[in-house]
Amino acid sequence: MNAETGAVQAIGAIADAPSAMAPGAPAGAPSGGFAAWFDAQVGQLNTRLASAEQGVQQLAAGDAASLHDVMIRMEEARLSFQLAVQFRNRVLEAYQEVMRMQV
Repeated sequence: MNAETGAVQAIGAIADAPSAMAPGAPAGAPSGGFAAWFDAQVGQLNTRLASAEQGVQQLAAGDAASLHDVMIRMEEARLSFQLAVQFRNRVLEAYQEVMRMQV
């Protein structure tokens, strides 16, 4: 088995598992697919970024309950953003590779 066959089988396994695309969704419910999953992930990223921003504003105003909590929210937002950037980079690389393929 070559690398391309293994990659195709791995993609097929992901496509056959609807719960992998929609974590938290009931097993019998139809999944919204990649677009719905991606939309949910971007929404979570936005929520984390807004929460971190709110924490920084509260800290600057002197209203923050704990510096520790604010730093944790900032780190979660930073890591989520880095993950989103790496995901985007991988998608762009895959797109560019597909575009380079000769038909």
